[in-house]
Parts: sequence; C-alpha cells; structure tokens
Amino acid sequence: MKYSLGLYEKAIPVGYDFPKMFQIAREGGFDRLEISVDETDWRLERLDWDASKQRELGQVSRAMGTPLLTMCLSGHRKYPFGSHDAETRKRSMDIMEKAIRFADNAGISIIQLAGYDVYYEEGDEDTRRWFSENLSAAAKMAAESGMVLAFETMETPFMDTVEKSMKYVNEVGSPWLGVYPDIGNLKNAAVLYGTDVVEDMMLGEGHIFAVHLKETKPGLYRDMNFGQADGHTEYERCIEASLKMGVRMFTGEFWYQKGQDYIQTINDSSRFLREKIESVADKLGL
Repeated sequence: MKYSLGLYEKAIPVGYDFPKMFQIAREGGFDRLEISVDETDWRLERLDWDASKQRELGQVSRAMGTPLLTMCLSGHRKYPFGSHDAETRKRSMDIMEKAIRFADNAGISIIQLAGYDVYYEEGDEDTRRWFSENLSAAAKMAAESGMVLAFETMETPFMDTVEKSMKYVNEVGSPWLGVYPDIGNLKNAAVLYGTDVVEDMMLGEGHIFAVHLKETKPGLYRDMNFGQADGHTEYERCIEASLKMGVRMFTGEFWYQKGQDYIQTINDSSRFLREKIESVADKLGL
C-alpha cells in the first residue's frame, strides 16, 4: 500500500535552513516535511516572502525528494477568526489569504487550520459567530485556488473532537473544507467525555484529508515520544479507521526537546509509525 508519512517541522531544532530540514526528514525515514506557520513573528514572516521565493522553496523540496504537501497553520491561535478585536480579525484573514497564496506557490495541497474561535480570549456567542463568518470567507478563498483547508482537533473544548469539527464543515458546506484530526488529542477528548475515539473519527467519513499521529496521555497533549509507556494513543484502531475511510496521508507530530538526540528520535519515530501503519494495512489486505 502506498501512503505518505510526513515529519512535523518542529521535530527538528530551530536554526536549520529548509534544504537541511528536507535532508533530515528524508534520511530520518519520512516522505515529506510539514511546514509550520505558527504565531511567532519569524514563522509568520514566511507568508510575506515574494512569490518567486515561495515557488523556489517548493521546487527545492521536490528536487530533494521531500515535498511540502501540508502546512500546519497555527498562527491563528494569536490572530483568531473569532477575536473580539476587529483589527485582530482582519489580521487573521490577511494571514489566511497569504497562507493560501504561499501554499499554492510552494505546491502545498492541504492547510491545517487550528480549531480555535479564540485562544487568549474568553469565547462567547460573538466569537463563535465571527469564527463562522470568517471561516466561510476563508473557504471561498481556498476554493479560488483549489486549496484544501482542514481542521486540526485541538486541546480546548471548542473543537477537540471530529464531531465538533464537522459542525462547522457542514455549516460552511464547501468541498474545500474538512478535517485533519490529531489522534492523540482525540484520545484525550474521548477519555474526558467517556466516548470512543474511533466512533468520533468515523463521524468525519468523507471529509478527513490527512491525520496527525501523536502520543498523549490524559491532560498532556505534547512533548511525548512515540510508544512512551504511559501514552494512551490508540494507533492501530485510529489508523485502521483512517485507512478504511481512504486516508493515505499521515504526519508524525512531535517536538524537539532540549538535550534530546533529535536524529535518533526522528529515526525511532519513523520506524514506530511505519510499523503501525503497515501492520494495519497488512491486516486489512491493502
């Protein structure tokens, strides 16, 4: 079975240029690199590169055999669609427009959206309304470029399940808006609500474009290694559900931790994830 396994950019220490990160990802056993555009100024500034520099980045990635097919756009955590501040909402849409243009130039096909109406503010009826309105506008922008937008399921109650993501997918009703769930976050939500993680995933059937694979445990959402003894992510069940729904793009989401041998961690992670994916695929006869 053919599938794509991506490496989250933040698994690599800050300071390397893109060609080096492409090399690290490929030599570490991954097929591609998932670029991060988070709330830091220096990563958001990538969206202001001129078109030729953005296109060159995509060309280099493909020439090195490590394409950029997905973008994790978490900059909206600082500049959310639903902010009470009108200037912040305007900035959120500017980020969205620039991210679509960047992705189009670099050959990226999926932009993962952070599922927050607001993060540093208190959510209310207004934040949810503004979120919905700006999401609809974002989906129209995406449609113009044939760009997929897909929600990450997060760690806050606003959108920590596929069911909650699908509320907005169905409301907007665009073929360019779907879900890119994080199975570690989903497992934490399932424990919190007393539900089944796979039953929740299946609510997104036909609308899940890719899947984040991440280790978590109750109350902890990041900075864990794959297969850690106290981790509880249900890899086999979630991967099986994903494959049955036609998903073939997966990304290993983990972070470089200071003092860690990141090369060893990346290699260990690719082996762990490929074993999970391929054993499930063999079981299904794929």
